[in-house]
Amino acid sequence: MNRHPERTGAPRGLRRFAGPRPPRPETCELCGVVVPEDRHRHLVEPEKRALVCACTACALLFDRPGTTTGRYRAVPDRYLTDPGHPLDEGAWELLQIPVGVAFFFRNAALDRLVALYPSPAGATESELDPQTWQTVLGGHRLAALLEPDVEALLLRRTEGRTTCHLVPIDICYELVGRMRLLWQGFDGGAEARAALDAFFDQVERRAKVPADVAEARPR
Repeated sequence: MNRHPERTGAPRGLRRFAGPRPPRPETCELCGVVVPEDRHRHLVEPEKRALVCACTACALLFDRPGTTTGRYRAVPDRYLTDPGHPLDEGAWELLQIPVGVAFFFRNAALDRLVALYPSPAGATESELDPQTWQTVLGGHRLAALLEPDVEALLLRRTEGRTTCHLVPIDICYELVGRMRLLWQGFDGGAEARAALDAFFDQVERRAKVPADVAEARPR
């Protein structure tokens, strides 16, 4: 596997995740209006692999599920899980990710999955051949539901178990920012691990089983 620590997958526009909040309020990068925290949305600019802060009104202009063209795409707000189909024990070894967390999104322009993981340098990209992606994630139910560029499969390995959630891609970069701020020593340190546990607790609380999967599960 080729790793490129100097190549970071973190898009521009993520200063809000990379350090302490600035005292001035966030503004929409399209219309300039002040955006309250509870109405803050993100758009993806696929050509530049960039996130753009947006107000609700501007985000709605680009909120078209399934669309893969246009300059911007709105990041959705769904969290999914499929506990009935966990990744097998050998999945993580095949992925060759050096830490216990990684996220994968489908880049529409490249028509392939891109893998990133947190590190002290930010989001670091890991390159694997397409066959490995297909072997590990190709048949997973959540991979089939993944919206290109705006959603990600978020994986975590703990105590020999690998969980997988489908999440908005902006929270993956939020996680990267937190880890970069808190990382200490070789393994991240106790504060970073505690923040990681809290982050995934929140993801698990929000995640829902897709309707068709829930209906197919035995009662």
